[in-house]
Amino acid sequence: MRGVRVLGPADLDRVRALLRTDPLTHVFVADRVESTRLDPRWLGGRVYGYVEDGRLTAACHHAANLVPVGAHPAAIEAFAARALSDGRTCASMFGPQDEVLDLWQRVSATWGPARSLRTDQPFMVATEAAERAPDAKVRRVRMDEIDVLYPASVAMFTEEVGVSPEDNGRDAYRARVAALVAQGRVFARIEGGRVLFKAEIGSRTPQAAQLQGVYVDRELRGQGIASRGVASMLRTVLGEGCPAVTLYVNADNVAAHRAYVRAGFRRTGTFATVLL
Repeated sequence: MRGVRVLGPADLDRVRALLRTDPLTHVFVADRVESTRLDPRWLGGRVYGYVEDGRLTAACHHAANLVPVGAHPAAIEAFAARALSDGRTCASMFGPQDEVLDLWQRVSATWGPARSLRTDQPFMVATEAAERAPDAKVRRVRMDEIDVLYPASVAMFTEEVGVSPEDNGRDAYRARVAALVAQGRVFARIEGGRVLFKAEIGSRTPQAAQLQGVYVDRELRGQGIASRGVASMLRTVLGEGCPAVTLYVNADNVAAHRAYVRAGFRRTGTFATVLL
């Protein structure tokens, strides 16, 4: 017997075992699984599992984001059919290139057209910071600095995604930013009430952390601030015992790719993202 079903708290151990097969690639879903314990009240969606003869062989997170986990062709076909049947809840799809593009091909006639299709995103990993001098002024953001940080967070999101995170209301995104700050996941260089650089750890597990939301003030770009800032963040996160930091970046963003290489990242795979 094989097929798709919705996973719940009773499936935690099996989902964890699946995620451990590639803990760097699957850090986003692993973080979501641990923070929600697969409880639908906190997921804001569902995690599908593809089961073959009682074994969980693939999964797919379908909430605000649709993210496949180890999705082989049979699982992709089944996940696409189930997602179409349930109706779209996601605003984006991302993950390993082949899995995401296969899923998109199967749902695009109903969910399309995509607002943005990013088919070639280098997936990068750092296990040690580069030797280049870090920016000593980059540090964790404090809770009393959220008002200073927030405009930079909105600007970064709008530049990256193409729409403002405040389009559906300000409170939800501000709460998300505040939660990351409270968890010690936001790093920045702030001078005179101005954010010169900032970056976030969006997801974290015992095996890895995922870097996101890198921003440099427009007037200061092209001066190496991003690479030094990311290098500082890497030194802190890795120095605290995190084995690896991951990220993915658009292939055509040459400046960002160069900055990440200088900070200590290397390419290990390829992601794709569909913005809906």
